[in-house]
Amino acid sequence: MKEEIIIAGFGGQGVLSMGKILAYAGLMDNLEVTWMPSYGPEQRGGTANVTVVLSDSPISSPVLDSYDTAVILNQQSLDKFESKVKPGGTLIYDPYGIHRAPQRTDINVVRVDAMEATFDMKSAKTYNMVVLGVLLAVRHLVPLESVMSGLKKVLPERHHHLLPDNRDAIVRGMELVGQS
Repeated sequence: MKEEIIIAGFGGQGVLSMGKILAYAGLMDNLEVTWMPSYGPEQRGGTANVTVVLSDSPISSPVLDSYDTAVILNQQSLDKFESKVKPGGTLIYDPYGIHRAPQRTDINVVRVDAMEATFDMKSAKTYNMVVLGVLLAVRHLVPLESVMSGLKKVLPERHHHLLPDNRDAIVRGMELVGQS
């Protein structure tokens, strides 16, 4: 198994955190992992993306020009990365703030209203965890318990009281896939 993933959106959406949590989850699941963030100098509000590779064998390079899966959270990222999803790959997107839906027909396109779900949950800060739940439900990369272990590693101890809320958000994201 080898999965090459790009997660892309605006700084402040939790893109880099989502990638880091996924990478730690892969480590907890005894996978080989690379995590390579990329963001502009402005961070919040600027574009940000992270490449994560999960594999059961050694990874030759973290530098990629095409992806098995793309998680897209803004129009700029859709414009940039839609063409880089491998034929037969998966593009997951939240239409909130996207004015042109993906156009490709040779990939699996999954639209999920993650931002709307956070409004319903009254918890906009868990947006990235809802999206991560969607990714887990669509691609089955790592188990939820590995993600929770990864989240515990990434989240400062003073915020560990938020772990149940984050778990609920991930589960909500997983449930959204069945509804779309």
